[in-house]
Amino acid sequence: MTDLLDASIVALRTNHDQLEKVITPLSPEDLTRRSGATDWTVAQVLSHLGSGSELTYARLAPAVAGEPVPDIDNQAVWDRWNAMSPEDQAAGFLQRHGELVEVLEGLDDEQRKTITVDLGFLPEPSTLETFVGMRLNETAAHAWDVRVAFDPTAGIEPTSSALVVEHLANGLGFMLDFAARPQSLQQPATLALDGYGISFADTVTLTVGTPQDATATFHGPLEAAVRMLSGRLRPEVTPAGVEVTGNVTLDDLRPVFPGY
Repeated sequence: MTDLLDASIVALRTNHDQLEKVITPLSPEDLTRRSGATDWTVAQVLSHLGSGSELTYARLAPAVAGEPVPDIDNQAVWDRWNAMSPEDQAAGFLQRHGELVEVLEGLDDEQRKTITVDLGFLPEPSTLETFVGMRLNETAAHAWDVRVAFDPTAGIEPTSSALVVEHLANGLGFMLDFAARPQSLQQPATLALDGYGISFADTVTLTVGTPQDATATFHGPLEAAVRMLSGRLRPEVTPAGVEVTGNVTLDDLRPVFPGY
């Protein structure tokens, strides 16, 4: 068990409860509104989160039971969710994500210390901390996609933002490098970011501590920086005063993080 794991499970609950308050009163027309994920409607974002929760649960449940993960047909799950009505996608998200969070909340201290989860794409099972960190990273970003459709000033939930950065500076660093396109920059850079540093060279690496050799500085709330890392800091949703100064600008960095 770690403080980061425990806090991340609490943050998953926070995001779930916030989304439930947003989703419950929505009309069918609201669910088909464009979300912060510009290619998806609100319902499609919820479908993505719901199917992801179902697939995540399918790997977590065997780990909790000490059993191997069975064969999982991801495409069949996605096809089933894609065929749902917007209303069913919203309701299905609340059910499936709620079930996942409840299982995580119910794990005792020993289980949180010892459970590892076969993710299917890593060379060995991941720690529960990494597993939950991946889910929080995904959930916090897509929760913003839903909320910003109805509130243009919305940000990523603040505690989740801090936890996502902590995860990316530790066990989830591989995700940041996998998703980034540092070749988009014309020169190497090291970005100072609210107690962290991001280096851009052949790879992208986020580390704890303000870098002494920083060549640029991110000015703005941490949640805005997290949205930049997930491709969600487009000009029209960038808060006033958020900028990057130094040898690179915010416009230079946006293409490095195309989003997901």
